[in-house]
Amino acid sequence: MAKIVRKMVSKTELKYFASLLHKKQRTEEKKFIAEGKKLVDEALDSDYSCDALFATYTFEETHQSYCNALQNRSIRYERLSAPDFKKLCDTETPQGIAGVFVQKEAKPLLAVGDEIIVALENISDPGNLGTIIRNCDWFGVKNILLSRECAEVYNPKVLRASMGSAFHLNILDEPYFYETLSSLKKDGFDILCADLKGENIFEYDVKTRSVLVFSNESHGPTHELVSISKTVTIPAYGSAESLNVANACAVILGYYRASLKTPTKSRT
Repeated sequence: MAKIVRKMVSKTELKYFASLLHKKQRTEEKKFIAEGKKLVDEALDSDYSCDALFATYTFEETHQSYCNALQNRSIRYERLSAPDFKKLCDTETPQGIAGVFVQKEAKPLLAVGDEIIVALENISDPGNLGTIIRNCDWFGVKNILLSRECAEVYNPKVLRASMGSAFHLNILDEPYFYETLSSLKKDGFDILCADLKGENIFEYDVKTRSVLVFSNESHGPTHELVSISKTVTIPAYGSAESLNVANACAVILGYYRASLKTPTKSRT
């Protein structure tokens, strides 16, 4: 394979790459920054294209074999001083490795063969969105629909909370969110909305093809969503007011997979 391409990073280039920490620039340039070894590895192992990799001198000294392995990739690779590297980072204590990757277009929703699709209505908290994406990856959900008011997938906080799962799923920003749900309903999908009020999920007769919808935990599902879905709830046994939406998602996905008796993926 070709060796890593090296050229000095100019101040103008550094300013450009750092601008990708802002949503407006990410949207315009169709690029984003993945920061930290875990995210860089997950992105490199996915079908995302990498524009450049950056590492600090200290990171190279403590990860020599890892950095040597990167030299087998035909990707631009640059060493940066700690102060310059921090300009590319959203975290207070950066690990010392980051990459600039090209965003990709989501594939059209392929409902045929899907047992579970997850749809998210107005999940604005990046930590919640990232954790839900990670939950979906764990439970084998391949397609996620996002309403307009959801957080941005390429937000650094979303990527970190997803632990790289965002690079392996088909995540669609759906401008016609409710129309798409209605269309799936006509195609035979069961549309279930998690809410504090609703049928006990553990007594629900799980359907083979379902769309599980989770909403903003502060405001709950909108009237428009409720009008096209069945509401289900996780029964409470204690005095907590509610469950975090990402936790509720994990509980319901786990119940669905157990009910459908989906074979688990072996891990070696």
